[in-house]
Formats: sequence, C-alpha cells, structure tokens
Amino acid sequence: MALVVYGIPNCDTVKKARRWLEEKGADYRFHDFRKDGLTPEIVDGWMAKVPWDRLVNRRGTTWRKLSPEEQRISDEAGAKAVMLAHTSVIKRPVFDLGGEIVVGFSAAEIHSLSEFIDG
Repeated sequence: MALVVYGIPNCDTVKKARRWLEEKGADYRFHDFRKDGLTPEIVDGWMAKVPWDRLVNRRGTTWRKLSPEEQRISDEAGAKAVMLAHTSVIKRPVFDLGGEIVVGFSAAEIHSLSEFIDG
C-alpha cells in the first residue's frame, strides 16, 4: 500500500518531510487537509492507532485561537470534533504507512518512515 502524507502544503514541517521523502525517492501521495478535505472516517482511523492527544497540536496558532470551550477536550469525541472543525489544529504531518499511523517528523518518526520506505 502506498504511503499517504496528510497536512497542509505551507506548513514548514510538512515541507521538510515531503522534501525528505522526495530525496529518498519514496512513492507517496499528499493529502491536503484544506483542499482534499478530512472525513470523520479518516480521523477515526488515526485515533484507532494513535491516542487523540498525540494528534492535537496544543502549541500552534490555531489552538491558541480556539475558544476556551473548544480547548476543553477531554475525550476522543471532543478531539474529533475540534480536528474536523479546525484541521490546522492537527499535528503535522500525519503519515499513513498502509495502516500504521505516524504523527510528526522528528528522529523517531524518520526512523519509522525509513523502515517503511526501505522495506
């Protein structure tokens, strides 16, 4: 199954990850949250593999702009509602490695991606 990278194209971390994948010659499809949309089924699939609090970026501008009520996420349903309403609150990038979900682009994530790409 092909690698899918979810994010927004102007995010610096997404740009860095896509550049790295291209340098590795990886075959991947980019899914732009804004242009391609984000369905409840996609978010459910991520949360089945990754804890919701790993997916919500509480450090970004979008988070700071949320109302106090929206920031009071206490469960998967609340996290899902906020992520679908404000896709930029999702930590980026999100990688779907054919069912395994990897969130972010640091050393640990790069290791997982390398293993997936190199087989």
